[in-house]
Amino acid sequence: MKNLFSVLRSDQVADDLIQVIETIVDASKEIAFRVRQGALAGVLGSTQDENIQGETQKHLDIISNQLLKDLLLACPAVAAIASEEEDTVVAGTSTGKYLVAFDPLDGSSNIDINGQIGTIFSIYRSQDLIPHGSELQFQQTGSQQVCAGYVLYGPSTLLAITTGKGTRCFTLDSTQGIFLLTADLIQLAPQTQEFAINTSNARFWSEDMRAYIDDLVLGETGPRQKRFNMRWNAAMVGDVHRVLTRSGIFLYPSDSRNPKQPAKLRLLYEANPMALLIENAGGKAWSESQRILDIQPQQLHERVAVILGSADEVDECLSYLRR
Repeated sequence: MKNLFSVLRSDQVADDLIQVIETIVDASKEIAFRVRQGALAGVLGSTQDENIQGETQKHLDIISNQLLKDLLLACPAVAAIASEEEDTVVAGTSTGKYLVAFDPLDGSSNIDINGQIGTIFSIYRSQDLIPHGSELQFQQTGSQQVCAGYVLYGPSTLLAITTGKGTRCFTLDSTQGIFLLTADLIQLAPQTQEFAINTSNARFWSEDMRAYIDDLVLGETGPRQKRFNMRWNAAMVGDVHRVLTRSGIFLYPSDSRNPKQPAKLRLLYEANPMALLIENAGGKAWSESQRILDIQPQQLHERVAVILGSADEVDECLSYLRR
């Protein structure tokens, strides 16, 4: 089996970018160990603090963020980092060529129930004419990412990654401490009979989104004339991994619960990296109005609606929203 770094080199990925990826991978291995230890390592439960998003932090959120932060800031190729758990950008090396944005522990509500959780990351080139510690560094569209991926901490530790030459999946061989290629050049089927959405929010969706989901639920008795199954992990990283593994559609639409926060998922370090992975696997990734990778960000922690997965099903969903 090929290991991660031999694949990256065969794809002619630049050495300094490989160095950044290696740093993220090293941090993920330590996070994976803490996750496996669970209560034995004293990492379960919540703190009394909230992050910049107004979300209660778990102990493992803080630990994961600190591990990634410390290792990335020590990497000379990293100019700056942005994290879900940090109020603003944290400056790295002024001569660094890359920016890293990350959600250190997606799905942290699953920590205490031993459910799926993961780390999502996105890498951009730093911009020479902007101070390296400025938030303006990260105001780049998702199409400008040079690498994106996630690490899924489950029964096995999996890395899904793209550098623009296809989406691949690697599995951590814990006996050797290396990621080995286990799924090469993943391709999503254009059609699907599986969807992932939090239906408890249905009363807050637009009428068009409710109509789309209602028709999926009607299955073969409705206008779609085929049965659909619903799956929901309460962790984007787990739901998107299922889509990459066996196709499907993942949706987190806008809603009316909080007029000041009409969307849930963050553009920079959740929607953009997942969109790049999905598109490089032949799928589509849209907000409710445009391709996610074309969105010009205005704020570091900007939120966006997400519809991604099998291309034909994404188009079908969008057709409801354009009525």
